[in-house]
Amino acid sequence: MMTETLAADADFSDRDAAARAILTGNDRGGYTVPTAGLYPYQWNWDSAFASLGFAQFDLERAWREIETLFSGQWESGQVPHILFHKPDPGYFPGPDVWGCTGPIPSSGITQPPVALSFATRLLAADPALGAARFAALYPKMRKWAEWFLRWRRDEKGAIFVVHPWESGRDNAPDWDNAMDAIDPQGVGYYERRDTQHVDASMRPTKYDYDRYIWLVQRGKALEWDDARLAQDNPFRVADPTMHFILLRALRDLYAAGEAQGLDTAGMAEQLAELEAGAQALWNPGMGFYDSYNCANGIWSNALTNASFLCWFAGLDAPEMAQHLSRVLDAAPYGVPSLAPFDPRFDARRYWRGPTWGMMNMMIGEGASERGVALGEEVRKRTREVIARYGFVEYFDPMTGAAAGGKAFTWTAAVWLAWAGKEG
Repeated sequence: MMTETLAADADFSDRDAAARAILTGNDRGGYTVPTAGLYPYQWNWDSAFASLGFAQFDLERAWREIETLFSGQWESGQVPHILFHKPDPGYFPGPDVWGCTGPIPSSGITQPPVALSFATRLLAADPALGAARFAALYPKMRKWAEWFLRWRRDEKGAIFVVHPWESGRDNAPDWDNAMDAIDPQGVGYYERRDTQHVDASMRPTKYDYDRYIWLVQRGKALEWDDARLAQDNPFRVADPTMHFILLRALRDLYAAGEAQGLDTAGMAEQLAELEAGAQALWNPGMGFYDSYNCANGIWSNALTNASFLCWFAGLDAPEMAQHLSRVLDAAPYGVPSLAPFDPRFDARRYWRGPTWGMMNMMIGEGASERGVALGEEVRKRTREVIARYGFVEYFDPMTGAAAGGKAFTWTAAVWLAWAGKEG
């Protein structure tokens, strides 16, 4: 457990100001980059968290963040994981590598739809300001949710991803089995740019990156056609991150739509289907929510921070509280991206160990909403690590040490919207 914790009544006004400065500093006029250099474009779920941060001091700007994100929505309903608003040679793979033809140059995959939930929070913050804006976005948000249900749901009812980047948890152990089935021969030469900004020991390996790029090249060759992408795809993995966040998103959207008198036809049935599908993610051998390779049914056997998003999804999962207790006993600084007692754990390598503020927020909020007492403990630890080590991309869960990118948007947003507040 942590020692020398910060006083409950500590003055964090300087940190509040620093967090606001990061958001405004990363603002590019209607959209926010995660951090300069490493991530110079608009990332889907990063942008959604940015909106929550802006909502603490500029609600109009918060709405524009989500509206700009939806300006890149494809005709199919997909909202891409990256929107390339302005060229930047410092990032790879750029729009030429993806070869997409949406309304804005973009990637060809999506990311977890937290924007749907967070739009309902902006509405609740000021219904008079938000009602018309929410109503304008509502059909677009429903179309995105329905795209997931059509193109990213397996025969068991679980939501799957077709690229590790789609999940947002790029190098998590969840993908190892499916990644092993990919032979990246012919991927050709490419120059990574991420390791020019962050130490390579904190980033995915070349083994991972070869397969990431192979999957992008495959998608481009198939012209990002949803039906063709799904056919004979060596990478289709049922993902707790995507399933639980979509379930929460649809739940929030349904409640807000009902309250606003908007068309909610079919949503109750969709929610019931997603709730039933969540059971496909329960790994009976390990006794926790987990991912599995859709091609062969092999479980990841990985207790990750995504496993604990079950409460954020609105599920009662009393068995998960014991797992969270074990993880927090082993890792002093929040919920690590992989349990420290897993032999694959790496405290500083991206999604194979580090703790992430925004995942902690969803876990902590969800746990508290479902009456799990440890939810508040997760918030306190997130507050502690950010207050001590700054607004960085992620943290070493054992020491709290800063890792990844600096001046990071979603960590600043999480501070303002959740971690820096008193429970």
